[in-house]
Amino acid sequence: MALSPNAGLINVKQVWATKVGEVTFPLNAQVSEQRIAVANTAGVVMVLDAGTGSEVWRAEVGASLAAAVGYDGQVAAVVTRNNVLVALESGRELWRQQLTAQSYTAPLVAGGRVFVLAADRSVSAYDGQSGRRLWSQQRPGEALVLRQPGVLLAVGDTLVTGLSGKLLGMNPLNGSIRWEAPIASPRGTNDVERLVDLVGPAHRQGNVVCARAFQAAVGCADASRGLLLWSKPGSGSVGLTGDDQWVYGVEADSSVIAWRRTDGERAWSLEQLRYRDLSAPVVVGQSVVVGDGAGLLHFLSRDNGALQTRVSTDGSAIVAAPVWTGNTVVVVTRNGNIFGFRPE
Repeated sequence: MALSPNAGLINVKQVWATKVGEVTFPLNAQVSEQRIAVANTAGVVMVLDAGTGSEVWRAEVGASLAAAVGYDGQVAAVVTRNNVLVALESGRELWRQQLTAQSYTAPLVAGGRVFVLAADRSVSAYDGQSGRRLWSQQRPGEALVLRQPGVLLAVGDTLVTGLSGKLLGMNPLNGSIRWEAPIASPRGTNDVERLVDLVGPAHRQGNVVCARAFQAAVGCADASRGLLLWSKPGSGSVGLTGDDQWVYGVEADSSVIAWRRTDGERAWSLEQLRYRDLSAPVVVGQSVVVGDGAGLLHFLSRDNGALQTRVSTDGSAIVAAPVWTGNTVVVVTRNGNIFGFRPE
């Protein structure tokens, strides 16, 4: 869809740029305390200062990556295409463990543990320093699984993950199920029609987690009680963001939608960016920011979706949801360039 003239209502300045190398897998750029962890397809993992773009450390895993990066400010974790979980700290390898199945979701590093959501619908926990497997739980599901990131995050003392169309709350100490909240239910007569995996990133606001079921629904659940708050039809395939009032998402045709956090009613919808292969969004101050398949970064009004401004990167697709930390928006492109932008 042809772009309208740049409104230029806000000033956004590029403040730094660096390079990690080509990214052809679904990267999760993870932030902790102003540091951001990124990786490339070939297995280079980098931690940068998000404010300046300066390199804190880098390491080479020695194999192509399928899922990256989990990071808690100290330990980074990635999964190779050979199904190996690798933990790194300060540029050196801590340990590696062979997994029983492929993973497309970046590991979660939290509470001194590394958690893995695998494509066989299993969730496993490993000791963050030794790599010893602590537990593994597997639940049967549909025969097919999406080759893209799922939902895996911590909410208080609960591990929240997505299995099939449900959000599950798990005890991180042993993997036992505390609650289930169905975002969408399988429908149809064949495996393709019945595929309703949850896709990341999910959005957390306090104890409320909002997630998307692939091309089926968007919903929010109270993770402290395991209660589904609402679920609404949605056709998108990338994750969500939000604030204290609204949940924002991108549909399959790249229209951008805001749903009311309390009940899921639509607040606004923007169709000016349709068919531009948009990334998952991120909230930046008074803006909702999305990247597109041509390397453009679009700043939209949180109030009504109106275009505020757009900035360009290197012309290749933005491959991960933009990240907002401190006062800097960080984006990674398919060509492996990393940019820091600062709204003024």
